[in-house]
Amino acid sequence: MSLPLDDLRVIEFGQLLAGPFCGQLLGDFGAEVIKVEDPGRGDPMREWGREKPHGKSLWWPVVARNKKSVTCDLRQPEGQALVRKLIDSADIVVENFRPGTLERWGMAPATLWEANPGLIVTRVTGYGQTGPYASRAGFGSIGEAMGGIRYVMGDPDRAPVRAGISLGDSLAATYATIGTLVAVHQRERTGRGQVVDSAIYEAVLAMMESLLPEWAVAGYQRERTGAVLPNVSPSNVYPTGDGDLILIAANQDSVFGRLATVMGQPELAQDARFATHGARGATMEELDVLIAEWTAKYAAEDLLSKLHEAGVPAGRIFRAKDMFADPHFQAREAIVTVPHPDFGEIPMQNATPRLSETPGAVRTAGPALGEHNDEIYGGLLGLDETERARLRQTKII
Repeated sequence: MSLPLDDLRVIEFGQLLAGPFCGQLLGDFGAEVIKVEDPGRGDPMREWGREKPHGKSLWWPVVARNKKSVTCDLRQPEGQALVRKLIDSADIVVENFRPGTLERWGMAPATLWEANPGLIVTRVTGYGQTGPYASRAGFGSIGEAMGGIRYVMGDPDRAPVRAGISLGDSLAATYATIGTLVAVHQRERTGRGQVVDSAIYEAVLAMMESLLPEWAVAGYQRERTGAVLPNVSPSNVYPTGDGDLILIAANQDSVFGRLATVMGQPELAQDARFATHGARGATMEELDVLIAEWTAKYAAEDLLSKLHEAGVPAGRIFRAKDMFADPHFQAREAIVTVPHPDFGEIPMQNATPRLSETPGAVRTAGPALGEHNDEIYGGLLGLDETERARLRQTKII
């Protein structure tokens, strides 16, 4: 199978999520991702996750999918020299160490460019490579707080909450991937690599819509609003007659008109209280009561059928078990299964976005620690078995 990035070799350093998720995204579209791990323990992500059947992480097979694992002690000069040989043949380095770590190991970008001028060095950190906070430890949760999203998440009468996923890390990795591919494109023009500097707090900030001009121009501070967005109505979760919850988003004027019609109350769309987007925003609570009284009369399936037929955006709030059972997920192969030595077949989300001619693919689950040492050190670098055995004996690999 030919994949769109299969002419790129990526050396992935770092651990946990911010850097490795960037590597996952590049690997999904065919890049050869060689993940360098500490010989003793490997990436702590191998042990992370809530559920651990067979004592194994269920997160690792996903974030390390499509990758090759080699071990190397980067704290030893011989280990640093070894990975520099790998880097000499690479297109991209991805790392999420604190700023200055690569430099201490003799792998500053300027040094790497001496042997490999086209190398792209993608660096994912909490605060970026420069500025007064650059040297601070920066986890994703701190970047979420600094970037503004934590303040606006949750109910107004309670402290800010977090999403149930590692949002900041994943956003920084996604922007790092975009920046890396932009740098690859620019390299086609100049032949030169560059540094891609993705900061978690800036990736979060980039998602914050009009937060900054609202404060600077209008003096408005966004606050926590719970399940709704201020002045966007109706767009909420509503009860059904069989105890389910349905999300309905009908805040556009024409869509609200369709909702009013299917409710059997077309006059609502002409009512001055609800006729415009601004009016509905001002009367959100009143309108939500009217809609909830109507939705509570119907079982969820009947209600959804009515709304879909009328062209009103609506749907259930999916859990994992709902995704496995849903025909749309199945038709689009949004969930795929890949072989795993411990779990047999393990399901995970498919590569996205979907390309019409050269889509990405999940080819392998996350590898065992050092699984590809012989392939990479022997095949790519040409080290014979005697040398590889010495490196194992001295715990370099």
